Amino acid sequence: MPSSARSEDATGDVGGRARAVLTLACPDRVGIVRAVSGLLADRGVNIDESQQFAAPSRRFFMRVEASLPLGLAVDELRDAFAPLATEMEMSWGMHDASARPRILVLVSRLGHCLNDLLYRWRIGSLHADVAAVVSNHPDFAELVASYGLDFHHLPVTDVTRPDQEARILGLVDDLGVDLVVLARYMQVLSPGLAERLAGRAINIHHSFLPSFKGARPYHQAYEHGVKLIGATAHYVTSELDEGPIIEQEVARVEHRHSVEQLVAIGRDIECAALARAVSWHVEHRIMLNGRTTVVFP
Repeated sequence: MPSSARSEDATGDVGGRARAVLTLACPDRVGIVRAVSGLLADRGVNIDESQQFAAPSRRFFMRVEASLPLGLAVDELRDAFAPLATEMEMSWGMHDASARPRILVLVSRLGHCLNDLLYRWRIGSLHADVAAVVSNHPDFAELVASYGLDFHHLPVTDVTRPDQEARILGLVDDLGVDLVVLARYMQVLSPGLAERLAGRAINIHHSFLPSFKGARPYHQAYEHGVKLIGATAHYVTSELDEGPIIEQEVARVEHRHSVEQLVAIGRDIECAALARAVSWHVEHRIMLNGRTTVVFP
């Protein structure tokens, strides 16, 4: 059914029916799509969108958006799908499309990505809810308050890091957080915290790495006459800035651009790359494939 013909309310239901997002990865073999679509059809489930990818590693990935018939709940469909998933050795998830994942945003003293995410959340373009904002500095308390959100100022030093990270994890648990977003949070997460948040923490940084490390990367780039500025959004791992890449954005620059202009361009593309990565995650469009990702935008 064309999307323009759908009657869809704010919860994601179409014509009063529940909607589900199925994601799966399994060893590649003949008949996966047929088995999945057949099981859904046998239960009156209508496939609205389907995307597949067979990786060279002989691993198969699939994402399906579907409308359930009246009277069939997502939990019931999940139970019905489980035997097929076991038979085909699937890593999978059956998600309620109406559910809004909860996000905890971490930020330091650069607020462009934070403000961009909060604005997208406020206007409804982000299918998620911001649970709270954490910062190791007090700078953005008023900005966060203007959105009606709780701001948690958690300073950190090398000595206090274990306690500060324990408080962050406490917020993740207490607030029912599904995704942690490092929106220019200029602290390196400990290996223990990175492991606890594996697959549910996204970071954004400029793509000059590893060439221009440390402070003032745009000044270093300017001095070397770079012609491309980039930003990378990736999952957080214990390896600094080496997690599976979700999205990258670039912009061409030239000798006429000042350092200040390079910084402004960099901020814009960091916002764009991070927003897409967050949106794709909460819409269940990303699947891990070893050190890489499969993204169905």
